[in-house]
Amino acid sequence: MRKKAHPLLRGYWGTAVIAVSFLAAYTLLTDVTGTLDKILFPGPAEIGRALWEAMPRLWESLLSSMGLLIPGFFLAALAGITLGIIIGLHPRLNQAMKPIVFSLSPLPPSMLTPYFIAIMPTFYISSVAIIFLGCFWPFLSGTISGIMVIDQKYLDNAKVLEMSGWRRLFMVILPAAAPLILSGAATALNFAFILLTVAEMFATDSGLGYFIQYYADFSDYARVIAGLLFTVVVFVSIMLAFDRLRRRLLFWMIGEDSKV
Repeated sequence: MRKKAHPLLRGYWGTAVIAVSFLAAYTLLTDVTGTLDKILFPGPAEIGRALWEAMPRLWESLLSSMGLLIPGFFLAALAGITLGIIIGLHPRLNQAMKPIVFSLSPLPPSMLTPYFIAIMPTFYISSVAIIFLGCFWPFLSGTISGIMVIDQKYLDNAKVLEMSGWRRLFMVILPAAAPLILSGAATALNFAFILLTVAEMFATDSGLGYFIQYYADFSDYARVIAGLLFTVVVFVSIMLAFDRLRRRLLFWMIGEDSKV
């Protein structure tokens, strides 16, 4: 009997083919033919050597970055979901807040970076505030939308069963709104990494964004690309872990064929 391939290999073999093809083309244009500028586009061997040599500092940078991302993301989740529940459960308040949410949510938090640096007491707090603001709106919008689209029959059944207060919230409303809340969380996680890099380039002296910016200033593009590759691997790993968590939390919506 043939051994089945690992689910990860079955699901992402196309991605592996594209990555290998890109690496082969990049090697051809750099180390083999020298078509690309050697300073701006170092060869794979040079990038690999730079990545290996920088690995200790990259791990330190990752810990520093997580020290910004985790508080900003989870504080935004707490504030966004809490406020979203309050607004979503009160139609009049929702109607009053809708124009405010629509007008403020598209404002890029990165534009406020200099302002946050100026008014916050420390660079650390200003960096966390940037990430918080970028993650807050997806959580808020996802929670409000999730509550607004709950099927009325769920609420009617809860009323028949005399469920109210916290019991109704945690056993009916939040589970029913969970798909859109988690969709907002996925969007917030994407924003968190983008804003993390922006914040570290302006307001910190450590982290993955700072690492990339530091070596870019010295035109050491081998380490710049190494930092980018490391950041991409971290980001993809976190997103895959989050997708696995979302599938487990929303198990009733996932078919058997999609379980991995």
